[in-house]
Amino acid sequence: MITQLTINNFAIVDQLLVDFTTGMTAITGETGAGKSIAIDALGLCLGNRSDASSIRHGADRVDISACFVLDDTPAAFAWLRENQLDEGNECILRRVINQDGRSKAFINGRAVPISQLKDLGQMLIQVHGQHEHQRLLRSDYQQLLLNHYMNESTLLAQMHQAYKQWKEATRAYQQYETTRQERDAHMQLLQYQLKELNEFSPIEGEFQQIDEEYKRLSNSEQLINLSQQSVMLLDEVDDYNVSNLLSSVKNSVQELTSLDPTLNNVYNMLEEASIQIKEASDELRHYSERLELDPARVMQLEQRLSKQIALARKHHVSPEELPDLHQTLLAEFKQINQQDEQSEQLKNDITKYHQIAVEIATKLHQKRLTISKTLAKKVTTIMHELSMPNGQFSIDISFDENRLNEDGADQVTFLVSTNVGQSPQPLAKVASGGELSRIALAIQVLTAQKMDTPALIFDEIDVGISGPTAAKVGQLLRQLGQSTQVITVTHLPQVAGQANQHYFVSKQTNGKKTTTDMQKLNENGRLNELARLLGGDKITDATLANAKELLII
Repeated sequence: MITQLTINNFAIVDQLLVDFTTGMTAITGETGAGKSIAIDALGLCLGNRSDASSIRHGADRVDISACFVLDDTPAAFAWLRENQLDEGNECILRRVINQDGRSKAFINGRAVPISQLKDLGQMLIQVHGQHEHQRLLRSDYQQLLLNHYMNESTLLAQMHQAYKQWKEATRAYQQYETTRQERDAHMQLLQYQLKELNEFSPIEGEFQQIDEEYKRLSNSEQLINLSQQSVMLLDEVDDYNVSNLLSSVKNSVQELTSLDPTLNNVYNMLEEASIQIKEASDELRHYSERLELDPARVMQLEQRLSKQIALARKHHVSPEELPDLHQTLLAEFKQINQQDEQSEQLKNDITKYHQIAVEIATKLHQKRLTISKTLAKKVTTIMHELSMPNGQFSIDISFDENRLNEDGADQVTFLVSTNVGQSPQPLAKVASGGELSRIALAIQVLTAQKMDTPALIFDEIDVGISGPTAAKVGQLLRQLGQSTQVITVTHLPQVAGQANQHYFVSKQTNGKKTTTDMQKLNENGRLNELARLLGGDKITDATLANAKELLII
């Protein structure tokens, strides 16, 4: 519940501090005094839209804060903890609006987006405005009220989730169909590209390998001639080959070593050279014997190389990168094929989630049918108490899965008949302004009892009501205040007299500026205010006596 509201520089309010308690609180005042200013200021703390025009003339900014206790608000307490904004058992909402129209929001002293004020505010307090009965004419609002009274939050959450899944599945399939033409065109291109590549079948590392083989085979005749000539010079030409010449040098050095042993190292080097030359000659001989002329293989390699180079140029890659490109295109082709296979799965998902959503919507329909009878009976009872003795209230609920939405597949219509023998008709066709106000009040009181919100504000919802009907309205609000904190702005003494606490709003001016003040009335002050509401500014003994009869302490 709300415990305190602090307002600085808002509209014609200079500074204002209001304390609230449990039960029913009435706010009254003269016309134009600003009875609804506190409600409007609280609305800013709850995330309502703001602008610089709300700043009091001559002030720099508006600063409003509201303090709530969370004893009876487990949902709000859990929300604060989840968002790491909890500060014990209290919660303070604050809104600051600057001259440039920008505003800042705070929860428990920490800056937050305005959206978080709205999310939390809905859990802390509900505001019912003086034009609430006009909203009651809308079918969507009628269904919202019925949902509140039904109090099936879990089932409604399941409906929201199922509808969301169905819409997402539908959107996914539509997106798939939208890109089908583009996907088909890409598929044709891939098929054309892969036809050549599959026929060629490039292999990783093949280009370098066959390039080396091609160079070797295409020069095989020259390689054979040169290797054979080298062998002859090393070992086969009579008397003048390298081996024989080196052998002669080695023999001479050997004789020298017998005369000078220091040349042994030279002899050893010549011996090693002789062995190396012999091995080189053998390697070249074997190499030349293995070489053979193979024009057919050369042509085969040339064609393979030419084809790979041509394909690489066509796809704007190097010949070495062609195998990787081939694998990439194959993967794309496979992925598109798999997407095509997903088409049936997407259709199946649409059917499955639609069926789930319809099943939940059907459960909601049955729940609404059952609870609507109870609500209609109770509204009818209150209508009788509110001077509509012949009034009958009923609720028509039609189910059509073709209008499936996140709230189900129902269309809710509130029906009323106000005269004997009159068939029930939609509210907009039958009820007058005063009757509509009373019906709206009855529904608001009944649905408010089902809400988890611990505080309710009624801003002049009793417009168009008077006499005994007004007294009954006051009794209803006081009764509601026994389980929920109720704050009501009213002009009816019969309503104000039922309040547990009473605030009076007045407007003062000193010729230079106008201010609004809001003071809590004691018993004597309440009697005088009730007398003023009954008889105007002139308070008589008769009006005071009447006021005393209305005042409930």
